[in-house]
Amino acid sequence: MSKWNTDLYLKFKQQRTQPALDLAKRIERYNPLSIADLGCGPGNSTAVLKSVFPNARLIGIDNSVNMIEKAKTTYTDIEFKLGDIQNLNEKYDLIFSNACLQWVPNHNVLLPYLIEQLNDNGVLAVQIPINGNEPLFKIIKDTAEQSEFDFSQAYFENNDALPPNEYYEILSMCASSFDIWETVYYHEMSSHEELINWVRSTRLRPYLDCLSESDKKIFEADLLKKVKEQYSVMKNGNVILKFRRLFFVAIK
Repeated sequence: MSKWNTDLYLKFKQQRTQPALDLAKRIERYNPLSIADLGCGPGNSTAVLKSVFPNARLIGIDNSVNMIEKAKTTYTDIEFKLGDIQNLNEKYDLIFSNACLQWVPNHNVLLPYLIEQLNDNGVLAVQIPINGNEPLFKIIKDTAEQSEFDFSQAYFENNDALPPNEYYEILSMCASSFDIWETVYYHEMSSHEELINWVRSTRLRPYLDCLSESDKKIFEADLLKKVKEQYSVMKNGNVILKFRRLFFVAIK
């Protein structure tokens, strides 16, 4: 398994952070005093929480050494630690997770566990990408399957979400109340190459890890050709990446 590249991930910091801000604003009225940001990455979502809840005791938790080091360096006034979100050692008023839980399996077990880690009347607030049907991701999958390169040794972390109705069923069994909704973000990309850059640190990473530098260029050139065929250029010169995300807020 390769290390997360924080610089690549943060290339689209604004687009990756906006869902965290939208979710934090949605729960502002709960005014939690203790918060855990699960899968905090390089700390951009944790910084959002600090701005919305300045008086709360706040900690960012991630299992990536690279991400935690970047977070600690960037946000020196926030506490971060390396940890397993399936093994929390205290309870919180708010457990927050922006684009992380798709990397963790068994949500039918995970979500009840996280709600149990809340204080009474605590809040679980989650955003999960559900964008698997976006053409960009299908292009990556199909190109890899048809490629001359050997991807048999590629390591794919769990990266999936349940259908929204299954989250409804899980939350109805373990939360006293909850809201669930979807948002589709229209991200403006300056070029087709930026679409490749968007996935280079995430969906494309397992494939690139199998290739030499020269083979990466060949593989990415093939991807780019197909991306240009699929994604039209808007009148202002930009290319639109649609990104569908699922949100839910559950009360213990």
